[in-house]
Amino acid sequence: MSPKISESSGGGGKAGGRNLMTPGRVSVIALAVLGLVFIFENTRATKIRLLIPEVTMPLWMALLATAVIGSLCGAYFIRRRS
Repeated sequence: MSPKISESSGGGGKAGGRNLMTPGRVSVIALAVLGLVFIFENTRATKIRLLIPEVTMPLWMALLATAVIGSLCGAYFIRRRS
């Protein structure tokens, strides 16, 4: 009787909490926050060459667009591998 009680009362709640915050997820969240801080600290305008045209835009926009494109490419390749 006691194994049944200990499984239902303590095992389910703790295991669900541990699965939510794995070391991999914590490190990805920390890197994402640091990346966003870096992006939004760089607010000055800069010239960017897009193959042929030269565009003047805030640096944070260029960094954010690059991060989004990189995240989408990474998600695509991870999904393809699975």
